[in-house]
Amino acid sequence: MLTQVVGGVGMGSMLAVGALIARDLTGSDTWSGAATTMITLGAAVFALPLASMAARRGRRPGLALGWALGGVGSSVVVAATVLGWFVPFLVGMVLIGAGTATNLQARHAAADLADEDSRGRDLSIVVWATTVGAVLGPNLVGVGGRVAALVGLPALLGPVLFTTAGFVLGAVLTLTLLRPDPLLASAARAEAPGPSAAVPARRNPLAGLAEVTGNPRALLAVVGIMASHTVMVAVMTMTPVHMSHHGAALTVVGLTISLHIAGMYAFSPIVGWLTDRLGRVPVLLAGQGVLLAAVAVAGTAGDDEVRVTLGLVLLGLGWSFGLVSGSTLLAESVSDDARPRVQGLSDLLMNLGGASAGALSGVVLTQAGFGGLNLFAALFTLPVVLLAVRVLVARRAERLPGV
Repeated sequence: MLTQVVGGVGMGSMLAVGALIARDLTGSDTWSGAATTMITLGAAVFALPLASMAARRGRRPGLALGWALGGVGSSVVVAATVLGWFVPFLVGMVLIGAGTATNLQARHAAADLADEDSRGRDLSIVVWATTVGAVLGPNLVGVGGRVAALVGLPALLGPVLFTTAGFVLGAVLTLTLLRPDPLLASAARAEAPGPSAAVPARRNPLAGLAEVTGNPRALLAVVGIMASHTVMVAVMTMTPVHMSHHGAALTVVGLTISLHIAGMYAFSPIVGWLTDRLGRVPVLLAGQGVLLAAVAVAGTAGDDEVRVTLGLVLLGLGWSFGLVSGSTLLAESVSDDARPRVQGLSDLLMNLGGASAGALSGVVLTQAGFGGLNLFAALFTLPVVLLAVRVLVARRAERLPGV
């Protein structure tokens, strides 16, 4: 929980200013989306190696390495920004993606030694801990600017200093406090030969492609997760740039991003309850409706900061609906043997979709404006709706369980 709080501060701080730094380095809105793109791409690149390391050596080394790489990345960002070097800046953002991947994998550590009747509760506690740090981080933008001034750095680098501190502290806390290693202890308790027996992370996630394409419910789940993440990243990435164009203060931008992140994480227990109560597919469809409402509100807001913020909160909530319901549906749609491969494939595609959205968002903003960007993002909900209708029709005809 402690590492999720400090790591969340690091992630939230960088999300609030990354696009603005990229714009200042290049002098173009077109390249401003590259910041979030590289973070998301880094999360995809490092997810499998870090999971493989955990499978070989346990949770503690893998999580600590991921946080440490994120800290190195934010240090590279500081140096590259001061020197005005854009390519090293992008390299630093990719390394920061290792911190994002670590934050996602830390939830599994909470479940390694949990009992069946408390595993969901334990995971939700870690998610809530992430919320605390991720919401606090963007709100430190103003304080970060003053800290940067004290050490002679540009104001936008103040939050990046908090990113470095949060990630490094996450690595230290993991190495010192995560004892005994939960994955190794779990394997020992089950009398397994090693941690790889508990976490088959070294299996190629692309091997799960056949299980997904041949299973309508699994395909809906993967597309739903990927589309929800893609819509969210496309709009969120360019919101700080859009708001700065209309004269919004850095503190207002930071508040907007923090409320957006709160929408992503803070309501996840309620979304999970709705998923169990109403069904996986209905909640996934509801999530697409929330995302459409979000882009409608944000895309027509103009310089109205309140409406932009409301749109970003709805955007985060729609993402939560899609991720929770889609992940639950996916876990129930494939066999136990195929589940790790399919989940790995889902995470990979989710991050690649986000990276692509981040890369295109700056170009779309330049050519079509913020309203056009939101309309572009809305298009990704269409395949989810079509696949959901297909599954619901099949359910009515065959009475499929668990939908």
